[in-house]
Amino acid sequence: VTRNGVPAADVVAQLEKNSALGEVLASGLRAINVDARCSEDDLRATMEGTGRVVAHRLESHLSTLATIASAAPLMGLFGTVVGMIEIFGSQAPGGSTGGNPAQLAHGISIALYNTAFGIMVAVPALMFYRFFVSKVDDFIVEMEQQAIKLVEIVHGERH
Repeated sequence: VTRNGVPAADVVAQLEKNSALGEVLASGLRAINVDARCSEDDLRATMEGTGRVVAHRLESHLSTLATIASAAPLMGLFGTVVGMIEIFGSQAPGGSTGGNPAQLAHGISIALYNTAFGIMVAVPALMFYRFFVSKVDDFIVEMEQQAIKLVEIVHGERH
């Protein structure tokens, strides 16, 4: 790609469909196709705008995963509280001692299962969240670097 050798519109359209990076680079190539004397600042601004849209799209479902990771332990805690209520409810009314040991064990079981389930959901969700945040950040940095290279090539600073 040079200022005089910009790919045709159909090639740019295919590039745009190929990937998120392709979408960013295609926006820059379109800007050059529209105005061959497009300034470096205008070219950067065009690709930055498209880059923000692409980055937003890449990050769009990460908040859902983060919500699951943070809400799961709370749901486990809620289950623990329900189990504790079950335990206290199993005690005989009127302050008499004793109570039903089977109901007591059942309440403890409910509390522990809910706690474990909340942790079981939260830990993998948090791990996947961190993994995908890292991947998206890597993609965004790569898009920025490639967009800078395109600007430098078009404006003759790089070969």
